[in-house]
Amino acid sequence: MEQRQVAIIKVPFGLGGARGGAELGPDELITAGLKREIARLGLVLSEEVRVECPSVSDAPIERNRVKYLDEVRQVSERVCTEVSRAVADGSFPLVLGGDHSVAIGTLAGLTSHYSNLGVIWFDAHADLNTEERSLSGNMHGMSLAAALGHSAFNLSHIPGVGPFINPSNLVYVGLRDLDEYEKEQIRAHGIKSFTMHDIDRMGIQCVVEQALAVAGKGSDGIHLSFDMDCLDPREAPGVGTPVPGGLNYREAHFALELLASTNRITSMELVEVNPLFDHNRHTARLGVELIASLLGKRIL
Repeated sequence: MEQRQVAIIKVPFGLGGARGGAELGPDELITAGLKREIARLGLVLSEEVRVECPSVSDAPIERNRVKYLDEVRQVSERVCTEVSRAVADGSFPLVLGGDHSVAIGTLAGLTSHYSNLGVIWFDAHADLNTEERSLSGNMHGMSLAAALGHSAFNLSHIPGVGPFINPSNLVYVGLRDLDEYEKEQIRAHGIKSFTMHDIDRMGIQCVVEQALAVAGKGSDGIHLSFDMDCLDPREAPGVGTPVPGGLNYREAHFALELLASTNRITSMELVEVNPLFDHNRHTARLGVELIASLLGKRIL
């Protein structure tokens, strides 16, 4: 890493997800040894911030098919502020979710500093649904729609943010569970997508190298958003929406090791660790290992 300071931004928010428990993820990652790994790598923990997040809502659960929109809006604004401050202070923002709706705030904060942000999105799901097209009403499935400006609630509603994410600098890795509307949107906007079929066919090295080329073309920063459900449930059982057939242990580590070796990743978030469905903190420990790989840890 060129940046030697890391700012941990904990976002204990789970109302955007399908099942409760993701709000416990940030503390679980800390307990699993994240700060020890950062210290072992010789990096400086510049700050550890805990974003205030609502855990329950007094309003009806469903409003116009969208669940907890006001709460997601509040959290997005707070995450945006903390991420933007970390970048301004010269730190590497490391956002710990929480469900994947926290990415709305992360991307908002980053676009206040990067005018052309590249995004590499590791996920089993595309998160491209809108309020009108979502089958569940869960906001963690709409985070990229908000970042691209396709949904009614989007980055433009958060004060001080920059431009929407350019679809030509967005790339998916690990897709395998898509709604029909999301497939249409990926094709319509030409979003580069590597499904598990592509990874099987091409190999993870080729996929990551191409992902970097897409996200890095003309961009002034590259953000890595890592949803733990991109992994196979046998590797990471403690997630809210597991899908069989994901990345294995070494594919995931190699991918992040390769990204780290380029010194081009300027921020990271790791989301959807759900201790309620985990076994002996297995998923949280793996999350810590993967973060360490992205921050520069090597076998030898």
